[in-house]
Amino acid sequence: MIGKENMNESAVSPASGPGFALVSLLEWYHDSGVDEILLENPVDRFADSAAKQTQTRHRQTAPASPAPRHELIPSTADTARDIAKQANDLSALRAAVASFEGCTLKNTAMNLVFGDGNPAADVMLVGEAPGADEDRQGRPFVGASGQLLDRMFASIGIDRNSIYLTNVLPWRPPGNRNPTPGEIAVCLPFLQQHIALVSPKILVLVGTVASKTLLRRDKEGILRLRGRWFTYQTEEGIEPIPVLPILHPAYLLRSPLQKGKTWQDLLQLKRKLSK
Repeated sequence: MIGKENMNESAVSPASGPGFALVSLLEWYHDSGVDEILLENPVDRFADSAAKQTQTRHRQTAPASPAPRHELIPSTADTARDIAKQANDLSALRAAVASFEGCTLKNTAMNLVFGDGNPAADVMLVGEAPGADEDRQGRPFVGASGQLLDRMFASIGIDRNSIYLTNVLPWRPPGNRNPTPGEIAVCLPFLQQHIALVSPKILVLVGTVASKTLLRRDKEGILRLRGRWFTYQTEEGIEPIPVLPILHPAYLLRSPLQKGKTWQDLLQLKRKLSK
């Protein structure tokens, strides 16, 4: 006689349940490598491929629709040039740069770095772009390289209050990366108007980017340009401005043996100012 407990165990045993055959079949399929469920109705892949080829031929032979006509839109650099030309003084130019939305660097920078020093100075310095310290304070050349620059000019009797300082770019590139040609082209009209408004007697271009940008000498590095006098002309009919490229103080901090060359360049500047 089979007890009640034994009867319950027998009822739930997989070997005696109604789904045993189905489970065994699925296990056999799995062991045979069948592990996907297919559609109930077969699909003719060859017919699908032929239909796609026919559609492709129809698209290739269909006449192309005429391209929509658009009016010529001025480039961002042209827009910047028009805006810059409307600024008649430094205050207006600063406001124009601050409201300009054509340079994406503005979206990542903390502050606009416009200029510093004496706008009526005889000497105007143009650097590359703000660094982290400049971005935080909103002033050019205030970090470690700026402090070295102050000492460099103090060595020839020129303090920060008797010169004017700005950069090619008024906003810091993320991570202090090199400016792109597009960023330089967009910001250049503001720099050109900046120089025209200050109207210095001498331009000192600090580093590679400023020198190549304003002198338009893309194939010459700063080590070849430094120590040589060039001319910069803002507009037709305006008297050319003497230009002296020098090594960037950030470069001198990395290569202190080059400081002697900068000392020679500063002596040239001092002699030029004394004439």
